Amino acid sequence: MKEFGYQRVLEVSEAVAVLGADPDARFLGGGTNLVDLMKTGVERPGRLVDVRELPLDRIEVTPDGGLRIGATVTNSDLAAHPEVRRRYPALTQAVLAGASGQLRNMATVGGNLLQRTRCGYFADVAGPCNKRLPGSGCPAIEGEHHNHAIFGASEHCVATNPSDMGVALAAFDAVVHYETADGPGELPLADFYLPVGDTPHLETALPSGALITGVSLPPAPVAAHSRYRKVRERASYAFAIGSIAAALDVRDGVVQDVRLAFGAVASRPWRALAAERALTGGPATAEAFAAAADAELADAETLPHNGYKVPLMRNLVVAQLTELAEEAAR
Repeated sequence: MKEFGYQRVLEVSEAVAVLGADPDARFLGGGTNLVDLMKTGVERPGRLVDVRELPLDRIEVTPDGGLRIGATVTNSDLAAHPEVRRRYPALTQAVLAGASGQLRNMATVGGNLLQRTRCGYFADVAGPCNKRLPGSGCPAIEGEHHNHAIFGASEHCVATNPSDMGVALAAFDAVVHYETADGPGELPLADFYLPVGDTPHLETALPSGALITGVSLPPAPVAAHSRYRKVRERASYAFAIGSIAAALDVRDGVVQDVRLAFGAVASRPWRALAAERALTGGPATAEAFAAAADAELADAETLPHNGYKVPLMRNLVVAQLTELAEEAAR
């Protein structure tokens, strides 16, 4: 591991100033992803700026009935918070599905949004990877790609975003708040992750030197009737091969509101807008759920060994929405 400096900061303005003065510095939250990448040589910062002591560790109900979640809130505290459990149960379930208890105790909300892909080629500094070394190639396309993207990929990168938390946040129109030397700013999560295109190494729309300060969730009554379901290759904690955050409001058998987001299918949490449009105002039946899933998955582009994700995601949509519709009918 490359030698690095370490500095703890106590104020947001101080953190932003330190990073602005040292372009080789990186913010350190729980370190559950960054430190691993430093050990393998993927990340080689000259200085770590520890932001865990910043006053960003609160979860608050906003005046309009939404939530504001500080960037240094741990995943454990997020999952256990009573207002998160009551208002956005899919978010609690997504966080609990994401890692071991020990990792959740360390990992932070801001860090979760910025975690890098778990593609094996990205982690192997001995080989090429456009995300790690632009222009070197994407060996996953011809190599091991069974858990890679079926949406939004390109000839330059087919890696997926590993976040469970991000999938639930995407379903509920989360907004990411940040601070720069020029002042505060915000980005809807839908615009936070950049398209892969021919620049897969550019992952987010955050301005240079920006510090994530929190995430806000707008009020969404439908979110109280939500679930997160994850499919993985082993029973203990593991990254998803497919997941879904779903919320459903049904009255008299008709879908009034629906939210759907997919995980492990793209370089970002994938909001299933085509499926939502197909369902809204229609019957809450298994047949309608399947047709909506087909509408979303019609644009999927598979590789030789990840085509299974299409029927997998279709089945997840039908199973999760059917469960929510049955609950609504009781």
